[in-house]
Amino acid sequence: MQVIATIDAFRQARAAFGPLGFVPTMGYLHAGHLSLVERARQAHGATAVSIFVNPTQFGPHEDFARYPRDMERDLRLLEGAGVDLVFAPAVGELYPEGFGTYILIPSADQVLEGAARPDHFSGVATVVCKLLNIVQPTRAYFGQKDAQQTVVVRQMVRDLNLPTTIVVAPTVREADGLAMSSRNTYLTPAQRTAAPVLYRGLLAAQARYAAGERDGEALRQTIREVLAREPLVRPEYVSVADPLTLRELVDLDHGALLSLAVRLGTVRLIDNLVLGPVDPKGSGNF
Repeated sequence: MQVIATIDAFRQARAAFGPLGFVPTMGYLHAGHLSLVERARQAHGATAVSIFVNPTQFGPHEDFARYPRDMERDLRLLEGAGVDLVFAPAVGELYPEGFGTYILIPSADQVLEGAARPDHFSGVATVVCKLLNIVQPTRAYFGQKDAQQTVVVRQMVRDLNLPTTIVVAPTVREADGLAMSSRNTYLTPAQRTAAPVLYRGLLAAQARYAAGERDGEALRQTIREVLAREPLVRPEYVSVADPLTLRELVDLDHGALLSLAVRLGTVRLIDNLVLGPVDPKGSGNF
């Protein structure tokens, strides 16, 4: 496994490989990341992973400085998983002095995570575009847990005609249903016990949908009622939206994305489930 810190050196190493699967990460890896690596290896054999905590997607009062990092552990896990190339640049390598070009998807900032985290998706789209240009993967692999991110990245790839296919893999969960996330390490024992209520709320709405409920507000209220049973949980939003445009739905006549964000103390968690079929090549835009 080659661990590379500069763009020029990575491009030289990349030239030795043909089709390549790519998993972009911010490190502090867990089983969800490794499941994406395994998908990439099965599809391509050759696999690259990036480890980069991207400052441009963090707000001024968010957790960039304390975001969990453990490069040695991450590299051990990736070597054990059979990764060929690891791109682990310093911030100055991707954002040198004088950097001033960003990708904007303005309407993404108006809904869900975008409304809660101004400029977040500009940072996401910019760094993903840079990484795709550097790595030149055949396919790039993302987890469904960050549902809005996958919508933004797919739109960016489509709009800018980037020659990479975006693959979205199912959320990997702990035994009690909590979606795996590097930020779960922030939770106190009491908060960790309460956290699976996110998934229980989504499952309750999914069950109502399976029983025939098609009213969007009824499904939102079902999720809110489950969340209300956990006093440590403070909901930020509960959404039943079109899975391609993320516009809130009144009536569900096709697939929908159930999503939510909550706070447990200072820790912010998100989760989602998809109802019904979704065409990943659909033409929906924000």
